[in-house]
Parts: sequence; structure tokens; C-alpha cells
Amino acid sequence: MLSAINTLNFLLPVLYIMAFSAYLFVFLKKKELFPNIKRVFLFLALCFHIFYLLSRTIEFNHPPITNKFEIFTVLAFAIGFSYFLLELLTDIRGTGAFILAFSVIFQIISSAFIQNNYVVPEVLRDRSLGLHVFSALLGYSGFILSAVYGVLFLLLYKNIKKNNYGLIFERLPNLEILEKMCFVSAVIGFFLLTIAIVIGIIWLPQAFPDYSYFDPKLISTFLVWLIYGFGILSKLTANWYGRKFILFSLTGFAIAMLSLITTHIFVKTFHSFY
Repeated sequence: MLSAINTLNFLLPVLYIMAFSAYLFVFLKKKELFPNIKRVFLFLALCFHIFYLLSRTIEFNHPPITNKFEIFTVLAFAIGFSYFLLELLTDIRGTGAFILAFSVIFQIISSAFIQNNYVVPEVLRDRSLGLHVFSALLGYSGFILSAVYGVLFLLLYKNIKKNNYGLIFERLPNLEILEKMCFVSAVIGFFLLTIAIVIGIIWLPQAFPDYSYFDPKLISTFLVWLIYGFGILSKLTANWYGRKFILFSLTGFAIAMLSLITTHIFVKTFHSFY
């Protein structure tokens, strides 16, 4: 199985690059040589990626979450999978290249530096921890999608305001759809992060009897959850719309990324076993 894992580790960046290139070609040329070929490329990449993640879990007897490069391949999958579901649900395809660029980047970095770890701390073999981390990464992938749609919204808004009706105006969905996609992605991310938090609260006392809920990583995660929860609630009840909600969403994403970087690099936390 190890040879299959190594082969897939090389193949996955190629598959994601093919999917990204297909979406980029359609965006630039506004035509498809073969209908739905780009969706087929993405579907194949995701299928091979699922097999790769399962193979690593079985071969090394732990979920692929033991180092940042395993986390990167899970994040590449989470972003691609989240976009694939959104596209199936909405049939809006003009933004795929902007989303899948992140999957390409994360998977290339992962494939270049990932290590095959047979010996890891016992806590990292816990399936509950694996479910917790996968849920959290899917949640943050939703926030990434939301941020991308937010940036595209502002880019299109700026072009319209300047009466610049070029490539961006012709290829991107309208502002209303981009705002909706930003909101839906944020809701999905919030829901999945909520699941991750609930699993963590249940699992934490079992794995760490001397844990503290004042751990910096827990506080930062809860802060991100509150920010997105407030933005979603305000959108639904206070009728936030347009640039106001988009800017709030992007601010929440910036705070989320800043808190992640800070807690991983500068702050001591029990999550350091990653």
C-alpha cells in the first residue's frame, strides 16, 4: 500500500492542476471544448484524494493530521470538496479557478514535504480527534470560500463603479449571486466549525484530564466562531447586505487567519502535539 500512497502523493497535484487549468481555460475563453470536462477532472481528483487519505489512515494507523503537511493535504481536499458541492447545488461554475488555486497550492506543498509517520503520539491515533480536525478544516475551508467570493464581489463592484465592463464583468456571476455564495459558504463553515467545537468539548476531558478552557487555541477558535455567528445573525435579522456584509466577512476571515498563525507559532498550547 505504501507504493500506492507514494504514487498518489505525486499524482494528486497533477490532477488538481488539470482541474484548475480546465476551469481557468473556460473562465478566460468562455467556451468548453467538452461539456462538464472540468467537473469530471475535479471529481476524479477528489475520488483519488479520498482513496489517498483512507490509505494513509490504514497504512500508518492514524488519521492524516500528525503534521502540518498532512493537514495541508486534508485542507486541499476540503476546499475542493466544498467547492464541488457548492457547484452541484448552485450550478454556478464561473469561480472554480479562483477556489481551486488554493487546493493546488496546498497539495503541491503537502506532496513536496509530507512525511510517512508510523510512530506518533498515541493521542493522534484517536478517531474522535480525527473527526474533530476534519470538521474544523472543512469549516475553515468554508470560510476560505466565503473570503474568495467576498474578494470577487469587491472586485466586480469596483469594475462596475468605474464602468469597466471587461473580462471580470463578463465572466463572473452578478453581485447578488456572489454575495449569496459568500453568505452560504460562511454558513457552511460556521456549521462545520460548530460540529468541531462540540466534538472537541466532548473529547477534550477524556484526552487531557488537566486541560484548560482558557487555552489560547480554544479562545481563538471560539472568537472566530462568535465573529462569524454574529455576522450571520446580523445578515438574517438586521438585513445586512452588499458591501457591508462582505467587508464584515473578510474582516472575520482576516481575524481567523491571524489567530491561527499566532496560536501556532507564538503561543504555547496543548494543541502543540500537531
